[in-house]
This record gives sequence, C-alpha cells and structure tokens, in this order.
Amino acid sequence: MENLKNIAPIEDFNWDAYENGDAVTSVSKEDLEKAYDSTLNKVNDREVVDGTVIAMNKREVVVNIGYKSDGIIPLSEFRYNPDLKVGDTVEVYIENQEDKKGQLILSHKKARATRSWDRVNAALENEEIIKGYIKCRTKGGMIVDVFGIEAFLPGSQIDVKPIRDYDVFVGKTMEFKVVKINQEFKNVVVSHKALIEAELEQQKKEIISKLEKGQVLEGTVKNITSYGVFIDLGGVDGLIHITDLSWGRVSDPREVVSLDQKLNVVILDFDDEKKRIALGLKQLTPHPWDALDPNLKVGDHVKGKVVVMADYGAFIEIAPGVEGLIHVSEMSWSQHLRSAQDFMKVGDEVEAVILTLDREERKMSLGIKQLKADPWETIEEKYPVGSKHVAKVRNFTNFGVFVEIEEGVDGLIHISDLSWTKKIKHPSEFTQIGAEIEVQVLEIDKENRRLSLGHKQLEENPWDVFETVFTVGSIHEGTIIELLDKGAVVSLPYGVEGFATPKHLVKEDGSQAQLDEKLQFKVIEFNKEAKRIILSHSRVFEDAAKAEEKAEKKAAKKTSKKEEAPMIQNQAASTTLGDIDALAALKEQLEGKK
Repeated sequence: MENLKNIAPIEDFNWDAYENGDAVTSVSKEDLEKAYDSTLNKVNDREVVDGTVIAMNKREVVVNIGYKSDGIIPLSEFRYNPDLKVGDTVEVYIENQEDKKGQLILSHKKARATRSWDRVNAALENEEIIKGYIKCRTKGGMIVDVFGIEAFLPGSQIDVKPIRDYDVFVGKTMEFKVVKINQEFKNVVVSHKALIEAELEQQKKEIISKLEKGQVLEGTVKNITSYGVFIDLGGVDGLIHITDLSWGRVSDPREVVSLDQKLNVVILDFDDEKKRIALGLKQLTPHPWDALDPNLKVGDHVKGKVVVMADYGAFIEIAPGVEGLIHVSEMSWSQHLRSAQDFMKVGDEVEAVILTLDREERKMSLGIKQLKADPWETIEEKYPVGSKHVAKVRNFTNFGVFVEIEEGVDGLIHISDLSWTKKIKHPSEFTQIGAEIEVQVLEIDKENRRLSLGHKQLEENPWDVFETVFTVGSIHEGTIIELLDKGAVVSLPYGVEGFATPKHLVKEDGSQAQLDEKLQFKVIEFNKEAKRIILSHSRVFEDAAKAEEKAEKKAAKKTSKKEEAPMIQNQAASTTLGDIDALAALKEQLEGKK
C-alpha cells in the first residue's frame, strides 16, 4: 500500500476515453498494434513456410511458425520420418491462418507435395541420399513415399541379394537414391540397392584381386537358374554352369544344390574387367573315367541307364559321369535304320556289349544287337534255296518289293516274280506295306546280306497249261478290260490276259471294239517265255470269210470236173484202145519175123 501511495496519478488521464474503451496511455493504439505485429511473422494462406516442432504426442505434432498461434498436424503425415523430435525444423503449408475457432491450420503433407517435385529432381541431379517410407507392395516391387510423392521401388533394386519376401519391407523407412524420373508422367523410380553397390564394388575389387585359378572357396547358393547356379562368395557372385555341377548329366540344378546352401567351389576362370567368375563343383572330385575299372575291355557286357535319347542313338550311363553311345545301327541286325526311340526310352535299364573303348578320349561305343546271334551266320541252314517262308512287306520300289523274313533278314521279290499271269506295273497293285506275303528263297547273297525271293514260284507255272489251251489259231471268248494307244488288253479264260492291236479290233461292220465289250478272239501269237498272247478279233470273221470263199471255189472246181469227166474218159478210152490195137499188131509182126 505504501508503494501505491507513492504513485502519483496521471494528471491528464482521460477517464471518458477509458470508459469508452479507448487507449489511455500516452502511446497511441496504432503504435501498439505496430509494436505487436513486429513480433509476428507475416504469413499468407496457401504458402509454404518452415516451422519448429515444439511439442508432439502419439497422434499430433505442434508446430510454431512464429505466428500468433501454433498449428497442429497429424503425426501420420510424418510417418516417413520416425526420428522426428521436438526442435526439428519442418516445412508446412498454410491452409488457413485462422479457422472458426481462431486456430492456425497447417499441413506438412501438402508442403512436401508442393516442394517435392523440385526436391526429387534436385536429389537426382545431386545424387543425394533421401529417406522414404515403404507404403505397400505392387506388381514387380514396392510403392515408396518420397517427399509426399509415390515413387516406384523395383524388386531388383531393394537389395543386391534376391528378395523372396517383399512383405517384410512394408512399413519400413529406408534410404534411397533417385535413379530415374519421367518428367512427362511424373513417375519416379528409386533404388536402395544403388546405395550399397558402391561399397560392394570395392569389396569385389578386393576379392577379385586375391582370386587364383584352382582356388577353393566357400560360398552360398544365391540363385538357381535353368542353366546354372549363382554363388555368393562374400560380396561377389560366381556362376557354376550346369555342366560343372556334376560329372553326370544334370537336367535341373536343383537336383544337386538348394537355395542358401553353403558349399565349397573351385575357381575355373575369372574376368577382371567384367567381374565374371566361373566356378566348378564337380572338379572337387576325381573324374569318373579315372576311377573306371581298369580290367574293363571290348566285348565285356555292361549295364546302364538311358540318360539321353536322339534319333541316331542313345547315351547310356554305366557309372556317374561315364557314358557310352549305342548307335541305332547297333540296336538291331535289321538293315532298316529306324529311330532309336523305337527301341528304348530315357530311364530304361539296358544291358549292352562294349564295342570300342578309348580311355584317353573318354569315349565308349556300345551295342545291344550283339547280345543276339547274327542270323546271317547260319543263313544257308535256316533259309536254304527253295525253302518257303512268310515275310512282312517293308518297302516298295518300281522294280519289286522289299520284305523282312525276320529281324535282320531282308529279301527282294522282283516285280516279275510276283505273279505268273498278271502284268503288274507297280508292286502296290499286288500287296501293301505291312502285309504278310508268302515267299520262296531263290538265291542267297551272303556278302550283301540280301535274299532273292519269289512269290509266284509257290504255284505251278500255268503257262505250261496255257501253251496247250491257247494254241495259235484257236478262238476264245475275251473281254476288253483296258484300252491303250497301242491296242487293248483282253481278259481271257483262266485269268490270263492277251493283247490286240487296233487293226485287230475292227469288227465285221467296220466299227472299233469298245471297253468292256465281249468278243471272240483268235490267237495269232503265243510266247511262253515272254508270257505274251497276241489276239485278233478281225481274224475271226476274216478267216471265216476266206475259208468260206475257199470252200466255194473248191466246190465250184469239183462241179466243173464232173462235167468234163466223160469226154476225157472216152478220149482216154479211145486213145487207149487205139494204142492197144497198134501195139497188138506190132507185137504180131515182130513175132512173125522171128
């Protein structure tokens, strides 16, 4: 109270103004407003400014931008930055300086989006390392929130090692480098792998500098492909080609190794420039050919498994890494080369005979037909000349039929030995491929492994009989079965065929004989050796007419002789009597002289 007593009243205090709410100090209201405004930042709506985090909880962040009130921003807008703390400077977007409640409305998300495109371009240009929040998975990779922009992180750019589970990265904040921007479509591609590649590159150089051919290292199976296996040697990758996994044949590398498996490998080769390292696994074990039984020789029987099939043969694995080829020609004694698939298939267990063995070249040829006796060794005993058999038609040629009596025993039936009577232009008219046909062995050619066979020889030669039936001049009924330029083929009795030229096909009325017409034909030529009968229809009526004419002439001649006979006889008689009288007189005269 004493202090208050010492305070002197303001002499010129305007009580009326005080009551009316006006300023009561010596400083004007305008000056006071100016002094207050000078302590505040000048801000505008839809502007991006920097603010300071002054408080935060599990849901909200309080940001001071130097304005008369602070702004509150949801913490979810800062999830890309889990290290946010009080005192950090953040960029905010002023949506409204004062809402209905007088609250300053700020947005960190919109501020980032406003500045993000400029910042992401700058990050690409300056190769800046930035942070991003992995929001979710997408096809081929992940979606990352970078400066408020949704950027694409390819699966191959997450890590230097192949990623098998993408979901473990969702919700994580990681460092990235911007590797590509499509300005037209506003697409951004980021990479985490690029951050560690530089460090790995240095590690690779150090590892490669210490590499030596033949060196054995421990590695981890990183990836398995159809052509080989990639091994992580501790920062640098090497490839074991599928052919270097095992001495035996491998169709799928997974048969030998599995993912993440640790194993020892040997360095076969490497390229300093391209950083390629060729590794081997089978080279750590001796070659199977070196361990092959030294007593194994040509002629021995071996058992194995068919591992590869080709048209020309089959590869048989008689031990892991030791294979022999059975050529298709060594699968059967038959001369008909077929596909090897006709005899066996992959996976079959077979027994074979060693034909050749080259340990230096590591090659072996095998055969399975040698397990059976060669039928040509005893061909004369089993198929002597004159013996009869049933064969299978294998193939046709213009001159005959190739048949197989048994596997490995082939023969040829000449087209002329198919039938005694039919004139066959092509064997397909007589039989068909795959059909059975009876044959008789005519000749054996052991050197060329071929039999000369006949089919018609199984029957008697009907031409011996035809020779007595179709004698020259005999007449038979025949049917024209084929018309040719040079004449017609005529079917005669007993299944035999004859031939007539056009001039012998003229009928009695002058017309030409037609197809399927049945007429009388005269045999004008018969050739048993050539099996040829030449016929004529014209001769039938021509010869008949000539015979009739001749008969008429003969009859007329006989008639004329009968009429002249008495005169001749009288003359003869008179002459004879006169001669007799003269002779008698002469006789008497001679006798009287005596």
